[in-house]
Amino acid sequence: MPSRSDPQPRFEDTRISAAHRAALRSLDRVVGETAAPTPPGEALASTVDQLSSGEVLVLTGAGISTDSGIPDYRGDHGSLRRSRPMTFQEFAASPEARKRYWARGFVGATRMRQAEPNLSHRIVASWQQRGLLAGIVTQNVDGLHSAAGATDVVALHGDMSWVDCLACGHREARTDFEVRLEAANPGFRESVMSEHLVVNADGDVNLDQADVDRFVILHCLNCGSDRLKPSVVYFGENVAAETRERTRDLASHSRSLLVLGSSLAVMSGYRFVLDAEKAGKRTTVINGGPGRADTKVGVLWRTPLTPALEEVDAALRRAGV
Repeated sequence: MPSRSDPQPRFEDTRISAAHRAALRSLDRVVGETAAPTPPGEALASTVDQLSSGEVLVLTGAGISTDSGIPDYRGDHGSLRRSRPMTFQEFAASPEARKRYWARGFVGATRMRQAEPNLSHRIVASWQQRGLLAGIVTQNVDGLHSAAGATDVVALHGDMSWVDCLACGHREARTDFEVRLEAANPGFRESVMSEHLVVNADGDVNLDQADVDRFVILHCLNCGSDRLKPSVVYFGENVAAETRERTRDLASHSRSLLVLGSSLAVMSGYRFVLDAEKAGKRTTVINGGPGRADTKVGVLWRTPLTPALEEVDAALRRAGV
């Protein structure tokens, strides 16, 4: 993923160019304070009552994984402060961009695999197991909800465990792909590893250009193309139709929406609040910083996530829920 100083490809197709510009606007969106938070005691009581009522659709963002060592995007220590993610248009158009992504992702994937679910993931999984939820939708690609014991989690922005060929559609398991990458780049990961490397929210790390230059990229086993992409939704790329349908079905069978650790800065997440509001459903956001939907939700709890969820869960258990 390029930093803001990385050279960017030129797009001649006006549709591609427009999509790229829209993606950059989404990345550059500054989310500021727009609403007064709900008093903490009131927010706690309301959230407990919401979950006690059942059939809650939980939507999570990068903020739920920060306690697992994966930074969010827009927080005080978010990865956008170091570099911005690559757009789909950049990735698809530029061999240099793809090489840069895979060099950085090859190292970052190791750090991502080392991340473990934190207490917030485990609490959400326990709510599902106790029958309080209509479903779990996550904007994250780290797999930590499932690792914590949650089931049927809808990964809105894709799954890091697969690699797709943009040329022919061939799909390869990420584990197999990593074996091939390791064979093509023996010792590369060890040569750049340091305690100062920080994994970004998308699972890559920042590397020097000299390290990127010596990295060897792979080609599709089926057609030989180098246009190989992790099966995740990039900025500037649409959520898969099947995924949208699954989320719509979950939303239609839910009584309320609970957003955890997300600024909802991108439309794919923000839309959940808009749809819930339109349907007259109860909406709550628990997040450590400001969000795009703050003026639209019924309860806005501005607080660090894990301690808040601990409070909520303790209150539910005292009530026998």
